[in-house]
Amino acid sequence: MLKPRFIPKTVAAAALTAHGLVAHATTPFVVGDIRIEGLQRVESGTAFAYLPIHVGDTFTDQMASDAIRALYATGFFDDVQIATEGNIVIVRVVERPAVGTIDFSGLHEFDKDNLTKALRAVGLSPGRYYDKALAAKAEQELKRQYLTRGYYAAEVTATVTPIDRDRVSLLFSVDEGPSAKIRQINFIGNKAFSDSTLLDEMQQATPNWFSWYTKSDLYAKDKLTSDLENLRAYYLNHGYLEFSIDSTQVSISPDKKDMYLTLSLHEGEPYTISGVHLAGNLLSREAELGSLLQIKRGERFSAEKLQATTRALVDKLGEYGYAFATVNAQPQIDQQGHTVDLTLVVDPSRRVYVRRINIVGNTRTRDEVVRREMRQLESSWFDSNRLALSKDRINRLGYFTDVDVTTVPVEDTADQVDINVKVAEKPTGAITLGAGFSSTDKVILSAGVSQDNVFGTGTSLSVNVNTAKTYRTLTVTQVDPYFTVDGIKRITDVYYRTQQPLYYSTDSSFKIVTVGGDLKFGIPFSEVDTVYFGAGLEQNQIDVDSATPQSYIDYVNQFGRVSNNVPITVGWARDARDSALVPSRGYFTQANAEFGTPAGGTQYYKADVQAQYYYSFARGFVLGFNLQGGYGSGLGGKPYPIFKNYYAGGIGSVRGYEPSSLGPRDASTGDPVGGSKMVVGNVELTFPLPGTGYDRTLRVFTFLDAGNVWGNEGNSVGANGLRYGYGVGLAWISPIGPLKLSLGFPLTKHSGDQYQKFQFQLGTAF
Repeated sequence: MLKPRFIPKTVAAAALTAHGLVAHATTPFVVGDIRIEGLQRVESGTAFAYLPIHVGDTFTDQMASDAIRALYATGFFDDVQIATEGNIVIVRVVERPAVGTIDFSGLHEFDKDNLTKALRAVGLSPGRYYDKALAAKAEQELKRQYLTRGYYAAEVTATVTPIDRDRVSLLFSVDEGPSAKIRQINFIGNKAFSDSTLLDEMQQATPNWFSWYTKSDLYAKDKLTSDLENLRAYYLNHGYLEFSIDSTQVSISPDKKDMYLTLSLHEGEPYTISGVHLAGNLLSREAELGSLLQIKRGERFSAEKLQATTRALVDKLGEYGYAFATVNAQPQIDQQGHTVDLTLVVDPSRRVYVRRINIVGNTRTRDEVVRREMRQLESSWFDSNRLALSKDRINRLGYFTDVDVTTVPVEDTADQVDINVKVAEKPTGAITLGAGFSSTDKVILSAGVSQDNVFGTGTSLSVNVNTAKTYRTLTVTQVDPYFTVDGIKRITDVYYRTQQPLYYSTDSSFKIVTVGGDLKFGIPFSEVDTVYFGAGLEQNQIDVDSATPQSYIDYVNQFGRVSNNVPITVGWARDARDSALVPSRGYFTQANAEFGTPAGGTQYYKADVQAQYYYSFARGFVLGFNLQGGYGSGLGGKPYPIFKNYYAGGIGSVRGYEPSSLGPRDASTGDPVGGSKMVVGNVELTFPLPGTGYDRTLRVFTFLDAGNVWGNEGNSVGANGLRYGYGVGLAWISPIGPLKLSLGFPLTKHSGDQYQKFQFQLGTAF
């Protein structure tokens, strides 16, 4: 019987050194059995699968060396030895410890979860086998993460601590150090455009007041690559076809706190278009396709306009079913005269129809909610215009952070495609808050909770509460956007309102309590037009006392303290804005008429109109206009119900004045009583916050507001003419909704007016 002899892994690494081979050579024999000893977590079947020795093989020293290499290469073992006893091969292993926990210390810039994901990407996570080389690789990955945010002095040290069950705990101690700021950006060779103009095209910048928010002063290689592409695009859009970036130098100060960028540019000369031609298969539509050209002879070359022209031609061909149309621009450049002659070669390829539309990514939202917004139908010719409209409609649902629509050819066919609509869902619940602060320490609060996609059905449900002393409300609204398969919308409202206009008369018990509900149906007449019809039922109770304005006392004396109302409504709305959240172009209009029927005891009509228009006249600058008005009157010889009066003033109306304080006031008490006629106009100029580039989520605005409320003279005074307010504000698309802060000042002051300078509102537009 041979004594057991072990061949260590170090011998295998050297392919069995001469000493081991000569002194301990094994006489070849046929393997009768194989035993593996030392396994704890690794399954024996797994180990045998990697082992290149099998029963019946002729065992040699070379075979032992190969076996050690194979087992060690798995990464499961710290030590591998092979022994023989007669015709039995014994494999003894020492498993590597497993990673039990991974923790961090010293983190400030990064979230722990983000770094954990980064380590998982390089193969280090709890449950994996511990490897010193992998731990070192993890240290380098963490340093790389800090480099992307400008922390060039960051140091990472890994500490390994053995714990129970043959596991280790890893602690990565981070010394972040200071972040490197971009102190200077220099351009060399730019003559056509100033340094400031070129800096506006870059994401990275030197420190300014808002760097804490934008992080634009932190150097990052990927940001620099993007900035270089932005500069190249800017020059190409202005005709500089010979533009190039000759060199990019990045230097860092010895203390690793300051970065210096130097960009060497070659501008060349601007090129003019000497001709534009269409060629290829134009499908006998030369005139139609020619009308889409956005570049003309004699103009300066613009890569942006060329791309827009190419895209317009491809989209137009796509409307006729040519899903794979291409347009290639072939330029003929005259370097002497600095001109370029463009030939656009059109290849419509083949006409196809849509076989199937696949919806993916909607784990919560039902398929039908997405499919009913599709204007491109299955088994019909492909239409790029309808497909783009479908994508826009899905985006406007507000249920998804991203909507990606792709066209995939069907295998083994020449005229079919599938449409894949991939969506990424987002939380559809929202909380809205609003508040105002007056010089008399009055606080006005409002709140709302809404869910726009209840149980994934597309139905919305919201609850809104207003706690203002003058106007307290509780409203529950349910909207079913597809009450019928034709897209008829149903809106159900139930509300409770308490109105107490005497907010600066603490001893008065005067208030108006309204309880009711209504049901409306919206019928779409086009992609942007909807007509509304509805009816409601409400009860108004007016509580008066000695301090109540005389107009309310007179109304109660004539019609009683309780008034029932059965209103019917007719309305129309058109929304042609590019975005409901941050519009930059387009318009929104709506009109609504309400009639009080004799069935309720009150007879009246009121008409409300609103129009908004947005115009972007420069990059990042948006001019917005809002005009709304209301008019009401009694019918059948009855007066207009006083509880239907309009009010104006405050945020959402005329800023700089107390909410609902404008218009007629009671002759004896001086309290605002509202009126039957109202006009409000707003003009806002919105532009990026200086130092933030063209970030649309953080903007500054200036405004000019005008408006007032009028009513019957009777026992009221003080309506006069329009009131004007002006001011500045800040708009921020915060994680919990759009926030507006405004500082308003009245332009005209009249006796009895109430002013309010600072206001903010969360979850609002104008």
